Amino acid sequence: MTVLTRRSAITASGAAFGAVLLAPGMARAATAGTSSAATSSSAPTGEITVASGQTVTISATTRVAVVTIASGGTLTAPSGYSLTMTVNGVETGQALTETSGADTAFVAGSWRGDIVLTVTEAVDIAWQSLAYPFRQAIYVADGAVVSAESVFAAVVGGRLTSTSADGIRISSTGQCFDGVYISDSSYTLSRPTISLSGNGRCDFVGYGAAVVADGTSANVVLDGASICNHGAVRTGVIVSDGATALIKNSSIQVRNGVLPSDYVATVDLNTMQSAPWMLAIDGNVRATNLLGNNSIAAYVNSSITSETWGVLSTDSGSDCTLVAVNSAVTNSGADGYGTYVIGDAVEYLLGTQFDVGTYATIFTGGTATYGDSDASTVAALNKSLSLGLTSQDLRSLQRRSTVVNSRRFGFMWHGQGTLTIEGGTQINSPHATFLNKGQQIDVTVDGSGGARLNPADGVILQVMDNDDPGPVMVDGVLENAGVYTQPTGEPTADSTFDVTETHDTDSICTFTDINLHGDFYNGMRGDLNMVLNFTSSRVEGVISATLAEHAVDTIDSSNWWELGNVSNTPQAAINNGAIVSLADGSQWTVTGTSNLTSLTLDATSSVSAPGFGKSVTMTVDGTTTAIKPGDTYTGAIILSVG
Repeated sequence: MTVLTRRSAITASGAAFGAVLLAPGMARAATAGTSSAATSSSAPTGEITVASGQTVTISATTRVAVVTIASGGTLTAPSGYSLTMTVNGVETGQALTETSGADTAFVAGSWRGDIVLTVTEAVDIAWQSLAYPFRQAIYVADGAVVSAESVFAAVVGGRLTSTSADGIRISSTGQCFDGVYISDSSYTLSRPTISLSGNGRCDFVGYGAAVVADGTSANVVLDGASICNHGAVRTGVIVSDGATALIKNSSIQVRNGVLPSDYVATVDLNTMQSAPWMLAIDGNVRATNLLGNNSIAAYVNSSITSETWGVLSTDSGSDCTLVAVNSAVTNSGADGYGTYVIGDAVEYLLGTQFDVGTYATIFTGGTATYGDSDASTVAALNKSLSLGLTSQDLRSLQRRSTVVNSRRFGFMWHGQGTLTIEGGTQINSPHATFLNKGQQIDVTVDGSGGARLNPADGVILQVMDNDDPGPVMVDGVLENAGVYTQPTGEPTADSTFDVTETHDTDSICTFTDINLHGDFYNGMRGDLNMVLNFTSSRVEGVISATLAEHAVDTIDSSNWWELGNVSNTPQAAINNGAIVSLADGSQWTVTGTSNLTSLTLDATSSVSAPGFGKSVTMTVDGTTTAIKPGDTYTGAIILSVG
């Protein structure tokens, strides 16, 4: 084994430091009180060659002009340390040693230029069964930049202090290298440009992310940031473990990478590196992720884009808060979601433009509010969440309404979730505005501010069985290899379930002061009622229990886009009641045969047929019955138009 001990002018130091001016193309580090770059700008000299079968250990940060590693050669740092190579200020040269592992190593190759081999103290972060050996351009902990754990050679230009960085540039073409990791510290990144190309590994810890804010004492501001990543699991921003992050006036873009050929798609968080196709989405990188308990992320006047998978994700935690104000949330590819709600997360999406592939939001436990970015609401959130928006920030925000343009559905539930739509929010989608896969949901739509629901196929609410087949265990590996099979025949009636009463576990939607044009279908085979409450509203369409059937008999990873794609045949309820209440002058214009289990009209509301010369006929348990304002009807109710 060869051990290189030649030191350049660069040394590692764990001390906090003052301002450092960073010159392009220069390796840099500093000791306490230093205020200038620590290296010469003269051209590097020297060469490091690692032969096949040889191990070369770099014991101190070294600057050379050429590095050559033969196949089978090993370039490394001493035990307890990490080694990072930059070429002309760009991190490069390393890749994961195994697909589901955490360690990286230098690949065979030859590099020329201003090369710095930086030796840093190891930063190992344990999660699940692995310890991830983080390497990052800037490591901030406990209120100070930690020189001994920062690769300053990857920081180009700008100004760096113990509390802020301004105008820095960080680039990477290797794997699993982070831009800035901030642990339990207040830190401001102004106008950073971060570009990471090549795969990351785990977006539950931010291994390979541009920026990570971690810990209950972390309070991070990104202002004017430009983040552009390309690679699997090469996330833009991670906020975790109680941290608070404000991202404003910024652009975050991520594009999919290419996963290793032996990668097995899974929902095992220890190894997951791609979207679960069972959600009818694809891709291998999320733009952002909000993790842990009580973490807060706010995106203000920013553009956040993921090619597919997810843009603003929450995952693996509880009671997190996500805010988007006057921002653009985009899937640039064919599918994906805007936000994910899990673990009792609370999300506020205000004055934001959504251009998404599959859904605006996926719910599996939590709350989302879509509304306007009015000054009082934003100011109240800023205060209650301690976001850090300045008075100037607040004054500069213009009130906007949220607009959702989805290329498939509006919202999807595969777990419990509460959704509020208010202000002038517009939801535009080719298919169902609300796609409820057999879950307890609570939806409130207030149209008094101009909110509108615009499903092109005329389906406002589709309730159906959960068609997520789930993963299966294959040779000890939890693979995304399940198969959904369309049930056949009629459901078996459950005599213990009351289809005429509202249960806490039902699908409950309340509409106020709104005009609705579209249909509401309950195609559940199990025990779940569709409860619709209309107040001061007009609705024109079919409301009915149905038999919902997929377009294909089986769905797996080869045709996952068929998930959620069902047709409806109205029929009498079997475990899937349709309960309708009309109040405060509400009017329902029935456009086709509708099968209900309960209908309530107050004295000011009505049910009618469309156009002149048509009428609505109602039967209750087979008996023709007049529809009278102020009455309630229960049983097998059929409304038909003639």
